[in-house]
Amino acid sequence: MSVSNSSVTVYGAAYSVYVRIVRIALGEKGVSYTLVPVDVFADDGLPPDYLSRQPFGRIPAFEHDGFCLYETSAITRYIDEAFSGPSLQPPTLHQRARMNQIIAMLDNYGYVPMVWDVYVQRLEREAVDEARIVAGLAKARIFMKALSTLIGTNHFLAGGEFSLADCHFAPMLDLFAKAPDGADLLCEFATVHDWWERVKSRPSIFAATTA
Repeated sequence: MSVSNSSVTVYGAAYSVYVRIVRIALGEKGVSYTLVPVDVFADDGLPPDYLSRQPFGRIPAFEHDGFCLYETSAITRYIDEAFSGPSLQPPTLHQRARMNQIIAMLDNYGYVPMVWDVYVQRLEREAVDEARIVAGLAKARIFMKALSTLIGTNHFLAGGEFSLADCHFAPMLDLFAKAPDGADLLCEFATVHDWWERVKSRPSIFAATTA
């Protein structure tokens, strides 16, 4: 299926990992879009009408020609299937299953320790919780080891082509590697480190992680 990208809107904050995931997928498909700022941490709270788009108050939300959607994985799969351009889902059953597995691992085991426990604590807090960083690094090490095993000799996370799994991991690892503790741990895992060196300069990733 391929439909017009005449009106695509992403609602969320440019700093958000999950907003960046959606923006990377759009970039890979060559889809232009409007980013409407929504800051879930703003002092005055969410915009009054935002809960009508996302009843749980999370970001991002997405709209394409009147079709509204939330939940990042649902949005990125829609982007891949709705618009022309390179496929972001692998062609084989096993590779698609691996892609979905890695995305679930990132959400359940990678995001919080890498982003909140390490990056945010080390670089965004005045009072750093060193114990939380140590615990986050321990969890991140388990994650990196498991992911390295799954990647194996693949060029990308789920096979030979860039996929939604790569979209999902890139903004998390970008922040994690900005923390000295995260950068040091990343160097322990050559497979993941080499993947990051290959993908971090992709236009879609560079645009989403620097804007």
